[in-house]
Parts: sequence; C-alpha cells; structure tokens
Amino acid sequence: MALKTDHQALMENPDGYGKRTGVCGDTVEIYLKVRRKRVEAVSYHVDGCINTNACCNTVAQMAEGKSVDIAWGITPERIMDFLETLPPDHAHCAELAVGALYRALARYQELDRNPWKRGYGKI
Repeated sequence: MALKTDHQALMENPDGYGKRTGVCGDTVEIYLKVRRKRVEAVSYHVDGCINTNACCNTVAQMAEGKSVDIAWGITPERIMDFLETLPPDHAHCAELAVGALYRALARYQELDRNPWKRGYGKI
C-alpha cells in the first residue's frame, strides 16, 4: 500500500473534500465522489511520508464502493490492523488519513443537506 499510486489524484468538483495536517507536518487531502449515498470514487493528495501514503491508500480502498454510513465506520485502528506492518510510532498517520476522510464525509453530508452551498467557495 505504501508504494501504490492508483488513488493519488486531485479530483475536480468533488462531492466531499477533507484536509488534515498532522503535528509531524504531513498533509492529507481526501476527495470523494458520491452517488446515491454510496462512495463511488476516492482520491487523495498527500504531502508526507511513505506510512501516510500507505494509510491514505488503505482509506481509499476501504471506502470506495461502500455506503457513506459504512465509510463512517473506518477507524484508525482498522487501518493499522489492515496494514499490520505500520510502525507503532506512525499510528498518527492512520489518524491523519481517517481524519481527512471524516472531514470529506462531513462536507459531503453538509452539501447534500444544503445543495445551495455548492456554489460558494472551494469545498
């Protein structure tokens, strides 16, 4: 997962967008396309270490194709369990990736409830 780049991309007009910067200086941006309350596509941009990239890839893999409700169930612990080899001192990388996902999901839900907000500013 650390070297995969198939989900690394900026997404135009995402339905959800979340950004987090960790105390380590790594920054993660998560983009979502959602159709009928299902995460159709996930992409991300990361400025950080290989462990953060692995966590972002795992988040993308776990969320893509799932319902929004199931995507909310993705936790840092699930990311760490899946990766198995994530060094314990890099658990914050999983927290960073999941935090960006949660922000993207929250933004999607806000825009779903208030579609008129789409035209106001970058999401």
